[in-house]
Amino acid sequence: MLIVAVAWIYVVGLMSLTEPTIVAGIMTFLIYCVLPLSILFYITGSPGRKLRLAKEARAAHAARLSAAETAASATTATKTTSASTPQNDTP
Repeated sequence: MLIVAVAWIYVVGLMSLTEPTIVAGIMTFLIYCVLPLSILFYITGSPGRKLRLAKEARAAHAARLSAAETAASATTATKTTSASTPQNDTP
C-alpha cells in the first residue's frame, strides 16, 4: 500500500513540475496528490483507529472499576475502624 502511495506522489510530482506556473503546479499537487492520499490514508486507517479506541475504552473502564473497588475498600476499612473503637458516653 505504501509503495503505491510513493509511486503516486512521484507521478503527481512530475505532473506538477510540467505545469506552466508555480501556482498551477502547487494546485495540481494538492488536488491530485495530497487530497486523495489523505482520504485514502484516513479510510485505510479506520480499522486501526477503531481498535485503538476500543482498547482505550477498556483500559478506562478497568481504571474506573479499580478506583471504585479501592474507594469501597477504604470506606469499609474506615467503618470497621470506627465501629471497633469504644464510645465513652459519660461526661
